[in-house]
Amino acid sequence: MRVSDILKVKGNTLFTVTPDTALHEAVNTMAEHDIGSLVVMEYGDLVGMLTFREIILTLRANGGSVGTTTIRKVMDDHPITCTPETEVDEVRRMMLEHHVRYLPVMESRSLMGVISFYDVAKAVVEAQGFENKLLKAYIRDWPEEERQPAR
Repeated sequence: MRVSDILKVKGNTLFTVTPDTALHEAVNTMAEHDIGSLVVMEYGDLVGMLTFREIILTLRANGGSVGTTTIRKVMDDHPITCTPETEVDEVRRMMLEHHVRYLPVMESRSLMGVISFYDVAKAVVEAQGFENKLLKAYIRDWPEEERQPAR
């Protein structure tokens, strides 16, 4: 299974912001749409990711307030990415190794979507469920072996 398979099921709704967007606006967008990340784009290029992790760290550093901080000051400015052709097993390894929950999906310089740890886990569980159904059907339809006469 590839990332493109997850994107087909997930759809292509994307939420992006610029680095100069106020952090409080980003928080409102994330809360309104129940999302855990925003892709930070500038002049058509991916320049960062903002996730709830960066927001929580900012809240801690500022006594519970985001104040007038911009996204540029708190974003991850070197996010790891994958492509639509990346295998899901590789994405799982990348997410675990780099301790990230959201990966922008890039094709050349174009943003194709974002996949989350949840999206990956859901796809794996669904694939395993499908395989289990196939195996159970195969076993149920297993032809009986011819019985050998007793000696």
